[in-house]
Amino acid sequence: MSKEQSYVLKAWEVTVRKTQQAKKRANSVFGTVSVAPHTDNDTTTDENDDETSTNRSSLEEIYHAERVLPNGDYYTGQWYDSFPHGHGKYLWTDGCMYIGEWYNGKTMGNGKFGWPSGATYEGEFKSGYMDGIGTYTGPSGDAYKGQWVMNLKHGHGVKSFANGDAYDGEWRRGLQEGQGKYQWADGCHYTGEWKNGTIYGRGSFVWTNGNRYDGFWDEGFPRGNGTFKWDDGSFYVGNWSKDPEEMNGTYYPSGNEGNLEWDPKDLFNNLSEYKICSGERVPMLPSQKKLSVWNSSKRIEKPRRMSVDGRVSVGVDRAFEKMNMWGNEIGEGGTDMRKELDAELMRLDGEGIQSLKSSPVPMKLPKAGRKQGETISKGHRNYELMLNLQLGIRHSVGRQAPVASLDLKPSAFDPKDKIWRRFPREGTKYTPPHQSTEFKWKDYCPLVFRSLRKLFKVDPADYMLSICGNDALRELSSPGKSGSFFYLTNDDRYMIKTMKKSETKVLLRMLAAYYNHVRAFENSLVIRFFGLHCVKLNGPTQKKVRFVIMGNLFCSKYSVHRRFDLKGSSLGRTTDKPESEIDSNTILKDLDLNFIFRLQKAWYQEFIRQIDKDCEFLEQERIMDYSLLVGIHFREASVAGDLIPPGARTPIGDSEEETGHRLSRAEVDELLSDPSRWASIRLGTNMPARAERTMRKSDCELQLVGEPTGEFYEVVMIFGIIDILQDYDISKKLEHAYKSIQYDPSSISAVDPRQYSRRFRDFIFKVFTDDN
Repeated sequence: MSKEQSYVLKAWEVTVRKTQQAKKRANSVFGTVSVAPHTDNDTTTDENDDETSTNRSSLEEIYHAERVLPNGDYYTGQWYDSFPHGHGKYLWTDGCMYIGEWYNGKTMGNGKFGWPSGATYEGEFKSGYMDGIGTYTGPSGDAYKGQWVMNLKHGHGVKSFANGDAYDGEWRRGLQEGQGKYQWADGCHYTGEWKNGTIYGRGSFVWTNGNRYDGFWDEGFPRGNGTFKWDDGSFYVGNWSKDPEEMNGTYYPSGNEGNLEWDPKDLFNNLSEYKICSGERVPMLPSQKKLSVWNSSKRIEKPRRMSVDGRVSVGVDRAFEKMNMWGNEIGEGGTDMRKELDAELMRLDGEGIQSLKSSPVPMKLPKAGRKQGETISKGHRNYELMLNLQLGIRHSVGRQAPVASLDLKPSAFDPKDKIWRRFPREGTKYTPPHQSTEFKWKDYCPLVFRSLRKLFKVDPADYMLSICGNDALRELSSPGKSGSFFYLTNDDRYMIKTMKKSETKVLLRMLAAYYNHVRAFENSLVIRFFGLHCVKLNGPTQKKVRFVIMGNLFCSKYSVHRRFDLKGSSLGRTTDKPESEIDSNTILKDLDLNFIFRLQKAWYQEFIRQIDKDCEFLEQERIMDYSLLVGIHFREASVAGDLIPPGARTPIGDSEEETGHRLSRAEVDELLSDPSRWASIRLGTNMPARAERTMRKSDCELQLVGEPTGEFYEVVMIFGIIDILQDYDISKKLEHAYKSIQYDPSSISAVDPRQYSRRFRDFIFKVFTDDN
């Protein structure tokens, strides 16, 4: 036997021995082996009985300990392999204390955390976070009892404030959102909808004297339609606003006319006295409390490597290349040995032990693509069209009055609500002179799109500057699959797409439902539309060019390294470019995807909720063939372009020097505890996440989602739902029938909207998971 073969066998023996020990630990942790806590003084053993010796070693894994740790912290309770594990009490030197359940050094299960100020939290913990059902009591008397997610109130909960106020209702990300009732100390109360901690939507405010307001609210004050009622039966109905010019309504008296001199503005003055109490902030989150690591005196250990999810691995040092020589040089016995070891390791993968199979080829940062698009300068075939478009936008946006209310009448959504304007070169009373060719300009449903821009917080001046400024538009090099052309503004904020007449009809047909949907769901992932227009060029052809203005999903401070267009279908869903031509601008497809994306728990819950709502909306509008466009920015890469997975985590309390910036646990805690910072990251925009690399089975070419490899990368994600104007019309039905004869019907893109929605969601919820 050669030295190399001997080395491989010894390495295998060591590996098997350590994996067996790890399996025993796993059994003791999960209850497969009965474990009774005992002290270090237990010495009963039979050294001649190997089986008894093995059982004793497994029993010694969990025992009762009382320790004064190196930094002065104190712990008493169950102990396991250098960490609190089981039930125990931990006292920090700053006065914080935790009594409850532990798992590998993390607060996990039921417990009670106390602060030196006197504040306490009693309830459920997960991975060091307040997570589940629990009660927080502040030092001054504030108390909250209800649901938590990663240190934030999230779900239903009841909070009583120190000043006597109380709130009972829904919470999201630490703030009141959804349905809830807030009662002030004087007995007045509001019942209705909330958003980001303020009264927003439909609700009722009731005073102790019997008066009440029922209607719509915005940022704590009446806005829109509403009714104010007096206890004597008289009432006032109208449109409410802080702006007196927008205020109008009618007073209806009862028997007496004692309220005739009442001014609607008095209601705003009265409500300004009723503030929503913000309550106390948690001074120090439990997950920010680090534990001091105890090094056992029984044996000297090398530092244990932590797996990417924070669990301890077996710490096997091995050379993958040498392991893979089995079978080629050791014969059939070596092959059987390798299979046995692979099977053993796969059983232990749940405990963070990595398989010894050969790792995939290291990933490199995709080569940077050139700035997208060709600048439309004088002499370009579409130069005149660009000038016409810019003139029309400048005219229509510049002349429009500001939106008074987001409550629009049905007539505003009528497809016949459009404005034609002629633009001769010499100008008219309404249009300026220009050097382009004469054309006609049409605005579709101008009031609706003006309201959408306000809803999406688009400043009219910035909007015009982006599209109509001195910088020319850029035309993307090739039209899309539909034959439409795309243009980008120079600042990359907006994308302009030419439209077929059929697509224009679909957008106008669904415009009212789209408006109500994006208004109801602020975090909707569907593409944002800002304007729908038409240019009619003069000449013998009288050519009409319809186009829609949309937000550019990938306009971000982060460079996008990888782009994926995901539908959940497999037929034709690969890029047709050779590997050498793929760069950061290449749009890859379902079968090119080699990642699973792991989102923070609260964001993941918001993600699945929003995907469901968006797909339900598209299904109701008979839309199919849409896709989730995903952009990935890798946080770390070497100078040579190699992607750098996060370093192996150190045990709790240790520190490790890091290269480049990524969100640490402390940063996550800071982000979660500060609602203003949370609000800066909108769902689908600049979201920190972890991408786990996947590999497809070689014998399953159409496997949509590959097998996880355990190789993670810190990323920033941008995503949204695009191409939402494809109706399931007769052409798509014929396409489905034709392709179904040749291919598996479940693999093709053109399917019934209900089936498409179900298949799309099933796929997306496999690609995006909870980073638990």
